[in-house]
Amino acid sequence: MIGETNMTVDQIPMVSVIPSLRLLYTSRIEIDIPLCLGNTRYGERRIIHIKGGAFAGPRLSGRVLSGGADWQIIRHDGITEVEARYTLETHDGCLIYVHNWGIRRGAKEVMERLASGGKVDPSEYYFRTTPIFETGAPSYEWLNGLIAIASGERRVNEVIITVYEVT
Repeated sequence: MIGETNMTVDQIPMVSVIPSLRLLYTSRIEIDIPLCLGNTRYGERRIIHIKGGAFAGPRLSGRVLSGGADWQIIRHDGITEVEARYTLETHDGCLIYVHNWGIRRGAKEVMERLASGGKVDPSEYYFRTTPIFETGAPSYEWLNGLIAIASGERRVNEVIITVYEVT
């Protein structure tokens, strides 16, 4: 019966298509020193300007243009919400807008080491994002219609983002 709340998992049919991941690209994004706005009603607000970088993958590669930024909020529960907006320029001169939202979290001592610039293995914290792409370039329009997820690694002056297409 529809709306029944006491159904078990075996009573609900699963979709037969199981998503998988396909590497889209890995990027190295050079970042500036964070601008700390202080504690706001939402948490500690930071803005980190993007200085440039590069990306490469099986179907696209190029450079990360300067001028974007990551608007972060370190929430009162210690979780960092990241929201980066920036532009990729492909090897053949096409522009791709990226809006990348995600979460970075970990044990308090790990996050403190990360914030102080210490070397922290990315397996010690959770850093996942969901990039959305927008382009008018005919050869890359396929990006406009896909779902992607990414894993991140925060370093002192850069961020490594590996992006996967959900197929």
